[in-house]
Amino acid sequence: IIGDNTDMYAQAYFAYDSKKSGGFTVSHLRFGKAPIKSSYLVNQADFVACHKAAYVQLYDVLEGIKDGGTFLLNSPWETLEDMERELPGRMKRTIARKGLKFYNVDAVKLAMSLGLGGRINMITQTAYFKLANVIPFDQAVSYLKDSIKKTYGKKGEAVVNMNMAAVDKAVESLVEIKYPESWADAPDTPSLYNDVDPYIAEVVRPILAQQGDKLPVSAFEPDGIVPLGTSACEKRGVAILVPEWQPENCIQCNQCSLVCPHAAIRPILAAPEELEGAPESFVTVDAKGKGLEGLKFRIQPYVMDCQGCGSCANVCPAKEKALLMKPLETQQEAQVANLAFATEHVSLKDDVMDRGTLKGSQFQQPLLEFSGACAGCGETPYVKLLTQLFGERMIVANATGCSSIWGGSAPVTPYCQNKDGFGPAWGNSLFEDAAEYGLGMHDAYAQRRAKLADTVAGILESEGLTPELREALQGWLDNRDDADKSREYGEAVMSALSEADETPELHELWHMSDLFTKKSFWVFGGDGWGYDIGYGGLDHVLASGADINILVLDTEVYSNTGGQASKATPLGSIAKFAAAGKRVKKKELGRMVMTYGYVYVASVSMGADMNQVLKAFKEAEAYKGPSLIIAYAPCINQGIRKGMGKSMEEAKLAVKTGYWPLYRFNPALADEGKNPFILESKAPDGTLNEFLLGENRYAQLEQAKPEVAQKLREEMARQYQERYEDLKTLSELPADKTGGEK
Repeated sequence: IIGDNTDMYAQAYFAYDSKKSGGFTVSHLRFGKAPIKSSYLVNQADFVACHKAAYVQLYDVLEGIKDGGTFLLNSPWETLEDMERELPGRMKRTIARKGLKFYNVDAVKLAMSLGLGGRINMITQTAYFKLANVIPFDQAVSYLKDSIKKTYGKKGEAVVNMNMAAVDKAVESLVEIKYPESWADAPDTPSLYNDVDPYIAEVVRPILAQQGDKLPVSAFEPDGIVPLGTSACEKRGVAILVPEWQPENCIQCNQCSLVCPHAAIRPILAAPEELEGAPESFVTVDAKGKGLEGLKFRIQPYVMDCQGCGSCANVCPAKEKALLMKPLETQQEAQVANLAFATEHVSLKDDVMDRGTLKGSQFQQPLLEFSGACAGCGETPYVKLLTQLFGERMIVANATGCSSIWGGSAPVTPYCQNKDGFGPAWGNSLFEDAAEYGLGMHDAYAQRRAKLADTVAGILESEGLTPELREALQGWLDNRDDADKSREYGEAVMSALSEADETPELHELWHMSDLFTKKSFWVFGGDGWGYDIGYGGLDHVLASGADINILVLDTEVYSNTGGQASKATPLGSIAKFAAAGKRVKKKELGRMVMTYGYVYVASVSMGADMNQVLKAFKEAEAYKGPSLIIAYAPCINQGIRKGMGKSMEEAKLAVKTGYWPLYRFNPALADEGKNPFILESKAPDGTLNEFLLGENRYAQLEQAKPEVAQKLREEMARQYQERYEDLKTLSELPADKTGGEK
């Protein structure tokens, strides 16, 4: 605004953390009458604004502010009493000793009252212009309102008017905080953290506090390995609204836990004796379901890890919602205490229900938690579910892209271990070679396990084995390709070894103990990888016949790099390099791969059919050969007008309208004389237009070029109807006509 509308020079540089949308960002801004040639960050600021209240505890937000400078805080703390209670001692000292002008605005409260949800940018920009005095305020307001018309005009008059009202009311919400001189000697606030792990205390905390540049190289592991489960230490507390459980309404379906992108809401089962001494707010009800008799049930929000998307509340199928979104500050104290009690006193009961069911899977510990993904992310729920099904024996090769960023946001990792110390082994190579990277891991393990099998076979031919050891070794050799039995017999072997007389051959088994359990090999990547840059490798690995699983998280655009079109981008969609709408149809990756006949292929959408996702995951992992699962993943780059909290609803509509098909192609069925192709979505319901116009990637073309948009939508409807008819025909063919052969 200043650079374009005044004779002043402007410079802006934005420093980010490694999270996706909603992560920590510092905007370094300079203005002046002379050309700006500074090539370094602002380290002496006249004005500092902090737009998230939680950051006052996490970061030194006033570092470098000048004496007499201005500090603007966006928080729900509007009185001096609130500030006395909430601000850390270090911040109080800086404010008082530097004589800062200190203002607060509850931008979230104002934005929500105007219908803007959590969008506070117009409010905070207006407050900035009022306080910073860079240009006359009335002039700034005029420029702001012009920018609103340009930026939001395509979204409709209602959106424009809400943002105009935000500008008009922002100044009324500004409150100057008159602080006492005693703040200059404010004592230090006790640390929020009690870190005993040196890696957390000496590496993670400084980096998370944006002080990582000050760490020596020697602080880091030379091999690049990061300890598992370290994202649990972050406790970012950045959500505006978090879920509050309404136990009287809950039907205990566990769908809220399934769809949560960040594993920040989980079901808890407790024995009555475990509840002794529980906080009053730790409410439980009788657990429902076979095998749960005598247990108590509770839904536990992890409010400091929640991103506030509301997906859990939106999918709740109860007649009266069992989850209501409430301001974080109303939930934090009680729920932090409740979580601490559950963690310390209530055991994980992961053996009371079949983990292969929707409800039972959510009683398993998610081995992906608190990732750096966007609020409402459509990718992470799939991977989180996979870790609940197979996580203790998963080996993952991850293509560069969104899934490698939220899956490995330095300096922490969201992949973690279960109570037995097992969890996914995860690695990221390049963008283009993830499939080959994963195949290399698979082949290396295959060779090592073949050596183990030879060693076991040789030992079985020898004399002097105890009956227990002989039985365990034979059981493992006969069942080494069965996930559960290979672990069962492998553990029996290791137990029997401790009682056996040591020989060189038996001693060798101790060094091969990691190979007894059959591993589950997975390759993760987005559509930019699977359809485009890594397609050659993906095709090579699937064609190899190896027992390896590939999950393509399909957002239909290069999400991580800013929204460029990929071969997965559909006809008519606006993206970078397709600004006037893509003019060719989407690549049919699943149908192409089915032509091999021996590759398991599934097209899934969690919001449309959660149980179909479960079936596909279990079948693909059990299939003795390669598998490809293509998962519909709503993304912030799609511009979903309902908001990312409705990502599951959007995924449901995608299937209902015929935009996204659901199917499974299981070659194992052909061996049984059955048709291997199962179509699980119905015919398009005729509401495709409404679905498309609910996403900016399609709606913006309608506003810019309505005739072109209409023509492309008609062609899309024709193509999707034709695709449905083709898939329906395939599903009705006799088994020997579908191409399923091994």
